[in-house]
Amino acid sequence: MKKLVSILLLMLYLVSTTELYQLLKIPQLVEHYIEHKGLNAEMSLTTFLKIHYDNPVKDGDFGKDQKLPFIIHAKPLNLIFTLDKGFELELQNNSFKNIVSHRMPSKDEGHCFKGFVDVVWEPPRFSFS
Repeated sequence: MKKLVSILLLMLYLVSTTELYQLLKIPQLVEHYIEHKGLNAEMSLTTFLKIHYDNPVKDGDFGKDQKLPFIIHAKPLNLIFTLDKGFELELQNNSFKNIVSHRMPSKDEGHCFKGFVDVVWEPPRFSFS
């Protein structure tokens, strides 16, 4: 039961926040294709898709064309959370402890980057000609 509820909630979330809801319009696509197939028996599915998605034109069924999936894109749901004005965050100074760090020098700490940092951005001193 938990698995079914979690799948249902995930699907509701995805449908409301992504373009996944466009897949719910597929029955309208099939119905509209059947209408066009009734008017022109030789129309293939690829021709139908090219007419409606590749080069859409304003014709007599433009209103139905706008209801097809992935024609019009809506803005997804935005969730905004705000804090109440009465919300306060108190930090207690006594809960933080000072950390004392003792630096341990490496073997050649003074010579590690000596001369490298200054010349890394300089142009080359010789040319290949």
